Amino acid sequence: MNSRFLTVICLALLSLAFAGRIAMAQQPLTAQEIRGKQIYLQGASPSGKDILAYVGDTSLEVPGNVMACANCHGIAGQGKVEGGINPSNVTWEALTKPYGVNHVNGRKHPAYTSRALELAITRGLDPAGNKLLYAMPRYQMSKEDLDDLVVYMKRLGTDADPGVSENKIVIGTAFPTAGPIGELSQAARDVIAAAFAEVNAQGGVYSRQLELKSLAATGNTKLTRADVEKLIDDEKVFALTGMMLAGVEKEIVPLLAEKEVPLIGPLTLDPKVGSPLNRQIFYVLDGAAGQARAVISFLVKKPDSTKPLTIAVVHSGGELAASVVHAVKDQSQKDKLAAPQVVEYAAGTFAAAEMVTRLKQANITAVFFMGGSVELLSLMTEAANVSWFPQIFVQSGNASQTLFDAPAGFEGKVFCTFPSAPVDQTEEGIKEFRLLGEKYKLPQKHLAAQVSAYSAAKILIEALKRVGKDLSRERLVQALEGFYNYQTGLTPPITYGPNRRVGAAGAYIVMIDLKEKKFVPVSGWVSVN
Repeated sequence: MNSRFLTVICLALLSLAFAGRIAMAQQPLTAQEIRGKQIYLQGASPSGKDILAYVGDTSLEVPGNVMACANCHGIAGQGKVEGGINPSNVTWEALTKPYGVNHVNGRKHPAYTSRALELAITRGLDPAGNKLLYAMPRYQMSKEDLDDLVVYMKRLGTDADPGVSENKIVIGTAFPTAGPIGELSQAARDVIAAAFAEVNAQGGVYSRQLELKSLAATGNTKLTRADVEKLIDDEKVFALTGMMLAGVEKEIVPLLAEKEVPLIGPLTLDPKVGSPLNRQIFYVLDGAAGQARAVISFLVKKPDSTKPLTIAVVHSGGELAASVVHAVKDQSQKDKLAAPQVVEYAAGTFAAAEMVTRLKQANITAVFFMGGSVELLSLMTEAANVSWFPQIFVQSGNASQTLFDAPAGFEGKVFCTFPSAPVDQTEEGIKEFRLLGEKYKLPQKHLAAQVSAYSAAKILIEALKRVGKDLSRERLVQALEGFYNYQTGLTPPITYGPNRRVGAAGAYIVMIDLKEKKFVPVSGWVSVN
């Protein structure tokens, strides 16, 4: 057998091995592997069961999330030198070398098996019975969690995310096409496409072009879970941006957690930021609930408050109203205020006089109103008839011209909340956005949605740059969590963190000047922590 023939055989075998690794990388994770991945990356059990880590000779006990495997061994399991410690490569390929491993400190051991890996995790012993490095914790977790972790670790190093290749990154967006929401969503999609085109014209992100895959929910006024699942599965997108989630958060938010697909800058008034936190979604601006919290902070600190602060929330039902009610109750408790009164009415049956009698008798001094402007005007008219003038708060979406017709007694008492304001827009940001619109002939309406979508695209692009060439969804999430006071030029500064998913958490408070019929800012940025 000649050397040339041997070379051909070796190359063929290497090609087969490489092809096998690629096939494994492209195969989706199983449910068990997904659970194990969470344990490896976060040190937390999907079941909510405790995971504990014991460190050093004294067996100092700390929560598992403080000593997550990925903290030292890296997201891909290849180890990263830090503080003079050189963690091992724990990819399955490295652990199961048939000839075993000789470490630089002289420690030797044969190849790992599944059982040997379990002992290393729980007892700190290698396959030869040697103690692992002192910095390696021993973990206590349930048998189910340990099984999940070991199964996932067999995918380390081959767990490649879809939508990323040497020359492109596939980003998805989806939007309804029917009605005003469809028109607004299309404008948001167009500005994202323009932002990506600009980046691509400059060489892309680390020589990768951004490819936008769009799914239009034809004839629908709202997206469905099936729409988004189809986009993720069929187009193999790496991440999502700028989708219209208003009214469908309950359907789609859990899907993104299940699929582990990051979404940057969804368009919604109801960000889902409760516990447990959905790590995949990063909102740009605060929603109705966050703005309500900002109002309470504003009221508590307001210098001219002469009466005890008693709050009512008046609404006509729905998931968005429920979020606001929860936020007002929670923030009132935090600020040691009396529990707010909650008054719900059926749409089309608003009885203003009865409502005024009820709220006045309860000595309400501030009303959060979530309903139509005509209904609110009738409430204020009836209130004026009985000389009752509480402070009224509405959100920007309900701040119509009708409110300028409020009775004169409400002068200085009607306020709106806005998640951003012109003061946040820099000259450079405005110029950049204007030139983009001119170059790509973007529509001249729905500018608020366009600004939000463009800011989301900028945040995503910046995060991709911060990750670098070695791109993964988890690295993207971690890069976003590192944003602190990032300036988009069009929004308040953006800050995220491991427990924070609203970039600009808070609002501006604006008073309606009934005499001059204009909006007057009465606060700077009111932050919500």
